Amino acid sequence: MCLLGSPLIVWVSSSEAFSPQSRAALSLLGYCYYHIHDFSSAADCYEQLVQIHPEAEDYKLYYAKSLYKACNYTEAMKATFLLDNPAYQAKVLKLQAAIKYGEEDLSGTKSLVEQLPSDDPDSEINLGCLLYKEAAYEEASKKFISAMQVLGYQPDLAYSIALCYYSMKQFMPALKYVSDIIEHGIREHPELSVGMTTDGIDVNSVGNTHVLRETALIEAFNLKAAIKFHLKNYHGAQVALTDMPPRSEEELDPVTLHNQALMNMDSKPTEGFGKLQFLLQQNPFPPETFGNLLLLYCKYEYFDLAADVLAENAHLTYKLLSPVRDFYLKLFFFFLFLIFAFSLKVQEAKNKWEDDVIKRAINEYDEVLDKYIPVLLAQAKIYWNMENYQAMENIFSKSYNFCQDNDVWKLNVAHVLFMQKNKYKDAINFYEPIVKKHYDKILSISAVILANLFVSYIMTNQNDKAEELMRKIEKEEQQISYNDPEKKIYHLCIVNLVIGTFYCSKRNYNFGISRVIKSLQPYNKKLGTDTWYYAKRCFLSLLENMSKHVIVLPDNIVQECIQFLEHCEIHGKHVPAVIEPPLQEGHLHSEKNTVTYETRLLKALFYEIIGWNQ
Repeated sequence: MCLLGSPLIVWVSSSEAFSPQSRAALSLLGYCYYHIHDFSSAADCYEQLVQIHPEAEDYKLYYAKSLYKACNYTEAMKATFLLDNPAYQAKVLKLQAAIKYGEEDLSGTKSLVEQLPSDDPDSEINLGCLLYKEAAYEEASKKFISAMQVLGYQPDLAYSIALCYYSMKQFMPALKYVSDIIEHGIREHPELSVGMTTDGIDVNSVGNTHVLRETALIEAFNLKAAIKFHLKNYHGAQVALTDMPPRSEEELDPVTLHNQALMNMDSKPTEGFGKLQFLLQQNPFPPETFGNLLLLYCKYEYFDLAADVLAENAHLTYKLLSPVRDFYLKLFFFFLFLIFAFSLKVQEAKNKWEDDVIKRAINEYDEVLDKYIPVLLAQAKIYWNMENYQAMENIFSKSYNFCQDNDVWKLNVAHVLFMQKNKYKDAINFYEPIVKKHYDKILSISAVILANLFVSYIMTNQNDKAEELMRKIEKEEQQISYNDPEKKIYHLCIVNLVIGTFYCSKRNYNFGISRVIKSLQPYNKKLGTDTWYYAKRCFLSLLENMSKHVIVLPDNIVQECIQFLEHCEIHGKHVPAVIEPPLQEGHLHSEKNTVTYETRLLKALFYEIIGWNQ
């Protein structure tokens, strides 16, 4: 999944904006509809005006423009044929080029653009848009820069340049142009309330005004969020979306709505799904919406809903998804072939020692690799769910030469080796480089990685390394707690939970349960839905074995368990026992969906089983 920058569009000069005609209220109404983006209503108004005043060429032009903006490309092209006045030739050519561009007829667009005068700045911009669409980002950026040198600074041109740099993965230059747009907008238009929502100031919507569109602030903030998201600075991406001028939800453009859905999916999944489903019904909608909605349905295991979306939008399947038919298998080998081809291209470029060629080849290679990794992991996930770890290892081994330096690939290989239980030493070889890379900020590493590495050390008799790792985690957590006593940190908790679970699985409940109990202390900071889920699994396993008389716990451990449950009962009143899926139809009873309720059940089982054993 990726956040979006707003799409490029073929240029229609701002000097061609409608002028309100005082002689006709209908003309004024059409003008108003156009500027509030109700293009269908604007087209209706201008269609009537064309019938009333067939001699007025401006109305014909405005009618065609409104149809184009409403994405009614066929009717818009027909409307341009009504304009046969030679004085309007350049305007008609530009509009027809824009229509062809909207229809993704790039050859048709190019033939029309080439008919424009070569000294027309709009021609240069249109060629830039075509080059961008053809993925010739560097050449496109040169066209936009050239046009800005002629026209002077324009926010929309600066945005187009930034988008080219973003597409080339040159994020620093892209951010520079984005920052220029934002600084210019803040300086020239303080009334747009940039950043006030993030600061917690309650401000009214600024609306989708002509002034707002001219600043390109919405596009700039969306692109800034996309860059931050790509760099895995998710908080920065969220801030970028809230920094943009405030608007009510019904005023949001499709790109902003799409990005908000993705950025808030973890905290507000129901709203996120609703926004993506809404966008899919609009015309137009961001093309990425279709694929992202399917991916998220699969992530949350709503496979029936994903199937419904595919069935209802069969026309989009081959247009917006990969044309490879046999999905993961053929797609897997397709990307594998591309990576091999691009690796040869990179080597060939290095042999020529041409910096620009090397840079371009490496960017192309990285781009294909970024697309390949998710396909590889999706295929592997099928075997993971089947607990066929050997098959997963075989899949990963095929991509070793290409992916051995990719942290995501290394991490998943480590997990697969760890789950096979007899390959802890091999797992360490993959986990260790990831941990050492961030050792100075060890809490930035996922707690599960640290826990799995700790267990791997124990299972390979490297106890010194395991203890050193634990001390490092404890020290960093203590430092954070000292600086911010209220902050909740779960790394040490999760590591202890994994260790406790591991020993419980080996039926060493005396040590395992003690570790689980220790992991949730202090309860006000460590007890949460996820931590309780893993703790109660160990207790249920313990109770099952006690009821079968497989094990007998010493009295002091039994007493420790009862005290633990009593503490959880006190601190778990407002902690949900289960996080309900976002699209679940039947909701759990609120009073029963708490840690307190479940601890009482577990405590009752303890007393009952102890009574049996006595």
